[in-house]
Amino acid sequence: MKQLRAFWLSLLISARDLTPIVVVIAFFQLIVLQQPIPNLANLLGGIFLVMLGLSLFVHGLEICLFPLGENMAYAFARKGNVWWLLAFAFALGFGTTVAEPALIAVVDEAAKVAAVGGVIAETEAAKQSYANGLRLTVALSVGLAIVIGVIRIIKGWPIHYLIIIGYIGVVIVTAFAPQWIIGIAYDSGGVTTSTITVPLVTALGVGLASSIKGRNPMIDGFGLIAFASLTPIIFVMVYGILLQ
Repeated sequence: MKQLRAFWLSLLISARDLTPIVVVIAFFQLIVLQQPIPNLANLLGGIFLVMLGLSLFVHGLEICLFPLGENMAYAFARKGNVWWLLAFAFALGFGTTVAEPALIAVVDEAAKVAAVGGVIAETEAAKQSYANGLRLTVALSVGLAIVIGVIRIIKGWPIHYLIIIGYIGVVIVTAFAPQWIIGIAYDSGGVTTSTITVPLVTALGVGLASSIKGRNPMIDGFGLIAFASLTPIIFVMVYGILLQ
């Protein structure tokens, strides 16, 4: 009964969050364009499914993924083996990024555009190879980013120094990267921090900071996502340089 009540509350919250989008679409369709909303029944059904899916996703995070990530961080901290913790951090970053639907969509589209633009051959094998290369490059970069973030939490390093160094690196690499890869690289930094990666990585950071004496979960537990969105930019541009 408690779980059902929590899910119902999540459904109401999702409805509240989707309301501004519905209002904006209805306003521009009916007031600005002065046209009836096409396929109204399909649209309402789609909105309901989105609301239901969002509620299920958020509810799943709360009862499973967040506790799982925090508990594993606690367990590794108690074990006291830093190398196993770093290996887990890399595997978590790599695995969640490889499975990220947004990244898969972006690299597939990038492969099609690269083939049309003459960067690669217009064959399915070439496009698949290019897409897989991008995908693995981004996954490796996120894995490394999570490792750096975990080391930062353990050592207590200020996050802003590492972020400043990272963005200086982005600017430097951008100057040498081919033009056709720069946009893809910057987009890769955004799509990696999406539905699968963010919940688990955030839970890992908060759980680790909570389990280490002298660390503040609010100050030290967050920030891993910043690294996960920064390093793919550099790695993908280097990937483009190597393909020249």
